[in-house]
Amino acid sequence: MSGPRWRRRKEARPSEILAAALEVFAEKGFAGARLEHIAARAGVSKGALYLYFETKEDLFRAVVHETVAPNIEPVRMAVAAHPGPFEDLARLFLGRLAALAGSSRFGAVAKMVIGESRNFPDLARVWHDEVASQAMGVLIGAVQAGQARGEVRAGDPRLHAFSLAGPMLMAVLWREVFVPVGAGPVDLQALAAQHAETALRGLLARPSS
Repeated sequence: MSGPRWRRRKEARPSEILAAALEVFAEKGFAGARLEHIAARAGVSKGALYLYFETKEDLFRAVVHETVAPNIEPVRMAVAAHPGPFEDLARLFLGRLAALAGSSRFGAVAKMVIGESRNFPDLARVWHDEVASQAMGVLIGAVQAGQARGEVRAGDPRLHAFSLAGPMLMAVLWREVFVPVGAGPVDLQALAAQHAETALRGLLARPSS
């Protein structure tokens, strides 16, 4: 995917528009979001919004590119700067992922993408390219490095990464889908800490006591 197709003007306030779009997408979903709602939330006219974005799809691309995807880079940098051991990297990654999901609209937008991707496949493509594949790439690289050091058991690094990250996605979707209708909440940080210790006993070549 190419970058978002939006045009800056000197009087532009694209950051306000993107922040408003993120909120409206999270609250109403993609199909339910209207450009006039986003314009009103951002405090601009609908006509002004069209100065920057040609379509709602372009606006979604820009939201992901400018407000969601940049959250992955600090995680990448933290993992890259950490020499190991792998068990510490796994705890770091899961903790950062829990913090991201708990302190942003990440979960609500992820739920929207999953729920509406059949009718709007571009949403899934953008989310995969800019967010999901980037985050998983960080974790896969950490697994591969751990295997090279003899710390992580042999096996497909991608599948190892899925086994680590999967419960976090489940918890985020649980929070977004079921908690609003009365289900008990999940403490994402507690889950990250407990799951790390459980998963590492299976992943590490020589599990610590």
